[in-house]
Amino acid sequence: MRWLKDYVKKLRFHYRGKGYRLLAGHGVEVGALHQPAPVPRTCRISYADVMSKSEAMVRFPEIPPHKIVDVDYIVDIDQRGLSDFADESLDFIVFNHVIEHVANPVHAVKELFRVVRPGGMVVISAPDKNYTYDKKRPLTPFAHLLAEYQQGVVDVTDEHYLDFIRAVEPRLLGGSEALLQQEVNNLRNRREHAHVWDSVTFREFLDSSFDLFGMRPRCLYEVGGRRSRFEYFSVWQK
Repeated sequence: MRWLKDYVKKLRFHYRGKGYRLLAGHGVEVGALHQPAPVPRTCRISYADVMSKSEAMVRFPEIPPHKIVDVDYIVDIDQRGLSDFADESLDFIVFNHVIEHVANPVHAVKELFRVVRPGGMVVISAPDKNYTYDKKRPLTPFAHLLAEYQQGVVDVTDEHYLDFIRAVEPRLLGGSEALLQQEVNNLRNRREHAHVWDSVTFREFLDSSFDLFGMRPRCLYEVGGRRSRFEYFSVWQK
Protein backbone atom coordinates (compact mmCIF):
# COMPACT_ATOMS: atom_id res chain seq x y z
CA MET A 1 0.00 0.00 0.00
CA ARG A 2 3.05 2.26 -0.27
CA TRP A 3 1.64 3.81 -3.44
CA LEU A 4 -1.48 4.83 -1.53
CA LYS A 5 0.53 6.52 1.24
CA ASP A 6 2.58 8.42 -1.36
CA TYR A 7 -0.60 9.47 -3.17
CA VAL A 8 -2.19 10.74 0.06
CA LYS A 9 1.00 12.67 0.86
CA LYS A 10 0.93 14.34 -2.55
CA LEU A 11 -2.68 15.34 -2.01
CA ARG A 12 -1.80 16.81 1.36
CA PHE A 13 0.72 19.18 -0.18
CA HIS A 14 -1.13 19.84 -3.43
CA TYR A 15 -1.38 23.57 -2.66
CA ARG A 16 2.41 23.88 -2.85
CA GLY A 17 2.36 23.14 -6.58
CA LYS A 18 1.30 26.64 -7.58
CA GLY A 19 4.30 28.02 -5.71
CA TYR A 20 6.79 25.57 -7.16
CA ARG A 21 5.62 26.41 -10.68
CA LEU A 22 7.07 29.90 -10.15
CA LEU A 23 10.60 28.47 -10.02
CA ALA A 24 13.03 28.37 -12.93
CA GLY A 25 16.76 27.98 -13.54
CA HIS A 26 19.30 26.59 -11.08
CA GLY A 27 18.52 26.33 -7.39
CA VAL A 28 19.25 24.54 -4.14
CA GLU A 29 16.99 22.84 -1.65
CA VAL A 30 18.22 22.83 1.95
CA GLY A 31 17.16 20.01 4.23
CA ALA A 32 15.05 18.03 1.77
CA LEU A 33 15.88 14.74 3.55
CA HIS A 34 13.22 12.36 2.13
CA GLN A 35 10.68 14.91 0.87
CA PRO A 36 12.34 16.90 -1.94
CA ALA A 37 10.26 19.63 -3.53
CA PRO A 38 8.78 18.57 -6.89
CA VAL A 39 10.14 21.55 -8.78
CA PRO A 40 9.48 21.93 -12.54
CA ARG A 41 11.44 19.50 -14.72
CA THR A 42 13.12 22.43 -16.46
CA CYS A 43 14.82 23.40 -13.18
CA ARG A 44 18.28 22.21 -12.21
CA ILE A 45 18.37 21.54 -8.49
CA SER A 46 21.08 20.56 -6.00
CA TYR A 47 20.63 19.41 -2.42
CA ALA A 48 22.28 20.73 0.73
CA ASP A 49 22.02 19.40 4.26
CA VAL A 50 23.87 19.35 7.55
CA MET A 51 24.53 15.64 7.11
CA SER A 52 25.27 13.21 4.31
CA LYS A 53 22.76 10.63 3.13
CA SER A 54 24.62 7.89 5.00
CA GLU A 55 24.51 9.90 8.24
CA ALA A 56 20.80 10.60 7.76
CA MET A 57 20.15 6.88 7.33
CA VAL A 58 21.66 6.27 10.77
CA ARG A 59 19.92 9.16 12.53
CA PHE A 60 16.52 8.48 10.98
CA PRO A 61 16.21 4.69 10.73
CA GLU A 62 12.43 5.02 10.41
CA ILE A 63 12.84 6.56 6.92
CA PRO A 64 13.29 4.08 4.03
CA PRO A 65 16.87 4.71 2.76
CA HIS A 66 15.83 4.87 -0.89
CA LYS A 67 13.68 7.93 -0.13
CA ILE A 68 16.54 10.02 1.28
CA VAL A 69 18.07 12.37 -1.29
CA ASP A 70 21.73 12.35 -2.25
CA VAL A 71 23.34 15.44 -0.73
CA ASP A 72 25.53 17.62 -2.95
CA TYR A 73 26.64 20.12 -0.29
CA ILE A 74 27.23 19.56 3.43
CA VAL A 75 26.03 22.84 4.96
CA ASP A 76 25.76 23.69 8.66
CA ILE A 77 23.63 26.83 8.59
CA ASP A 78 24.14 27.46 12.30
CA GLN A 79 27.92 27.46 12.04
CA ARG A 80 28.63 28.74 8.52
CA GLY A 81 25.37 30.01 7.08
CA LEU A 82 25.19 29.36 3.33
CA SER A 83 28.85 30.25 2.81
CA ASP A 84 29.20 27.53 0.14
CA PHE A 85 27.17 29.77 -2.17
CA ALA A 86 28.26 33.15 -3.47
CA ASP A 87 26.10 36.27 -3.34
CA GLU A 88 23.29 36.26 -5.93
CA SER A 89 24.49 32.95 -7.39
CA LEU A 90 21.18 31.04 -7.43
CA ASP A 91 17.90 31.44 -9.26
CA PHE A 92 15.98 29.98 -6.33
CA ILE A 93 16.37 28.34 -2.94
CA VAL A 94 13.93 26.04 -1.14
CA PHE A 95 13.84 26.02 2.67
CA ASN A 96 10.96 23.83 3.78
CA HIS A 97 10.62 23.04 7.48
CA VAL A 98 14.24 23.87 8.27
CA ILE A 99 14.03 27.24 9.96
CA GLU A 100 12.34 25.89 13.09
CA HIS A 101 15.39 23.70 13.69
CA VAL A 102 18.15 26.30 13.38
CA ALA A 103 19.78 28.28 16.19
CA ASN A 104 19.52 31.67 14.50
CA PRO A 105 16.43 32.00 12.27
CA VAL A 106 16.92 35.72 11.59
CA HIS A 107 20.41 35.09 10.22
CA ALA A 108 19.01 32.22 8.14
CA VAL A 109 16.56 34.60 6.45
CA LYS A 110 19.42 36.99 5.67
CA GLU A 111 21.41 34.16 4.09
CA LEU A 112 18.51 32.89 1.99
CA PHE A 113 18.07 36.25 0.31
CA ARG A 114 21.81 36.85 0.00
CA VAL A 115 22.38 33.84 -2.24
CA VAL A 116 19.55 34.41 -4.74
CA ARG A 117 19.86 36.85 -7.61
CA PRO A 118 17.61 39.90 -7.95
CA GLY A 119 14.31 38.56 -9.26
CA GLY A 120 15.12 35.12 -7.87
CA MET A 121 12.82 33.11 -5.61
CA VAL A 122 12.95 32.03 -1.99
CA VAL A 123 10.58 29.24 -0.94
CA ILE A 124 10.19 29.09 2.83
CA SER A 125 7.79 27.19 5.05
CA ALA A 126 7.41 26.31 8.70
CA PRO A 127 4.99 24.14 10.65
CA ASP A 128 2.02 25.91 12.18
CA LYS A 129 2.07 24.80 15.81
CA ASN A 130 -1.72 24.52 15.93
CA TYR A 131 -1.51 21.46 13.66
CA THR A 132 1.61 19.74 15.04
CA TYR A 133 2.99 18.23 18.22
CA ASP A 134 4.19 21.76 19.14
CA LYS A 135 0.60 22.79 19.90
CA LYS A 136 1.18 23.16 23.65
CA ARG A 137 4.47 25.04 23.28
CA PRO A 138 4.64 28.83 23.64
CA LEU A 139 5.19 30.91 20.52
CA THR A 140 8.72 32.17 20.02
CA PRO A 141 8.64 36.00 20.23
CA PHE A 142 10.61 38.05 17.71
CA ALA A 143 12.48 39.73 20.58
CA HIS A 144 13.98 36.35 21.44
CA LEU A 145 15.00 35.73 17.82
CA LEU A 146 16.43 39.23 17.45
CA ALA A 147 18.52 38.76 20.59
CA GLU A 148 19.90 35.50 19.19
CA TYR A 149 20.83 37.30 15.97
CA GLN A 150 22.46 40.22 17.76
CA GLN A 151 24.43 37.83 19.96
CA GLY A 152 25.59 35.83 16.94
CA VAL A 153 24.18 32.58 18.32
CA VAL A 154 25.42 29.49 16.47
CA ASP A 155 24.16 26.67 18.70
CA VAL A 156 20.71 25.70 19.95
CA THR A 157 20.80 25.81 23.75
CA ASP A 158 19.55 23.02 26.00
CA GLU A 159 16.69 25.26 27.14
CA HIS A 160 15.10 25.08 23.69
CA TYR A 161 15.00 21.29 23.89
CA LEU A 162 13.82 21.34 27.51
CA ASP A 163 10.93 23.49 26.34
CA PHE A 164 10.19 20.78 23.76
CA ILE A 165 10.25 18.09 26.46
CA ARG A 166 8.02 20.02 28.87
CA ALA A 167 5.30 20.43 26.25
CA VAL A 168 5.67 17.37 24.03
CA GLU A 169 7.24 14.65 26.22
CA PRO A 170 6.65 15.70 29.87
CA ARG A 171 6.99 12.09 31.06
CA LEU A 172 10.74 12.45 30.50
CA LEU A 173 10.98 15.02 33.30
CA GLY A 174 10.52 12.39 36.00
CA GLY A 175 13.89 10.71 35.56
CA SER A 176 17.38 11.57 36.72
CA GLU A 177 19.36 14.59 35.53
CA ALA A 178 21.63 12.26 33.58
CA LEU A 179 18.71 10.67 31.75
CA LEU A 180 17.16 14.07 31.05
CA GLN A 181 20.45 15.31 29.58
CA GLN A 182 20.61 12.18 27.45
CA GLU A 183 17.16 12.97 26.07
CA VAL A 184 18.22 16.57 25.36
CA ASN A 185 21.25 15.24 23.50
CA ASN A 186 19.01 12.89 21.49
CA LEU A 187 16.77 15.79 20.50
CA ARG A 188 19.81 17.80 19.45
CA ASN A 189 21.14 14.88 17.43
CA ARG A 190 17.83 14.64 15.59
CA ARG A 191 17.66 18.46 15.37
CA GLU A 192 14.14 18.72 16.78
CA HIS A 193 12.16 21.97 16.71
CA ALA A 194 13.94 24.77 18.55
CA HIS A 195 11.52 27.59 17.66
CA VAL A 196 7.75 27.67 17.38
CA TRP A 197 5.31 29.75 15.33
CA ASP A 198 1.78 29.71 14.06
CA SER A 199 1.07 31.07 10.57
CA VAL A 200 0.38 34.63 11.73
CA THR A 201 3.50 34.96 13.87
CA PHE A 202 5.70 33.32 11.23
CA ARG A 203 4.62 35.88 8.67
CA GLU A 204 5.27 38.60 11.28
CA PHE A 205 8.72 37.09 11.87
CA LEU A 206 9.50 37.29 8.16
CA ASP A 207 8.26 40.87 7.88
CA SER A 208 10.27 41.92 10.95
CA SER A 209 13.40 40.25 9.55
CA PHE A 210 12.92 42.00 6.20
CA ASP A 211 12.56 45.35 7.98
CA LEU A 212 15.71 44.67 10.00
CA PHE A 213 17.77 44.14 6.85
CA GLY A 214 16.04 46.76 4.70
CA MET A 215 14.72 44.08 2.35
CA ARG A 216 11.63 44.53 0.21
CA PRO A 217 10.89 41.11 -1.29
CA ARG A 218 7.52 40.50 -2.92
CA CYS A 219 5.30 37.68 -1.70
CA LEU A 220 4.07 35.88 -4.81
CA TYR A 221 2.29 33.03 -3.10
CA GLU A 222 1.40 32.01 0.45
CA VAL A 223 -0.80 29.51 2.21
CA GLY A 224 -1.43 29.51 5.95
CA GLY A 225 -2.36 26.84 8.42
CA ARG A 226 -6.10 27.32 8.14
CA ARG A 227 -5.96 26.17 4.54
CA SER A 228 -3.08 23.70 4.68
CA ARG A 229 -4.01 22.30 8.10
CA PHE A 230 -0.30 21.94 8.69
CA GLU A 231 2.01 24.82 7.81
CA TYR A 232 2.76 28.30 6.56
CA PHE A 233 4.14 28.03 3.00
CA SER A 234 5.32 30.94 0.87
CA VAL A 235 7.29 31.99 -2.20
CA TRP A 236 9.09 35.35 -2.21
CA GLN A 237 10.73 37.20 -5.08
CA LYS A 238 13.88 39.14 -4.28
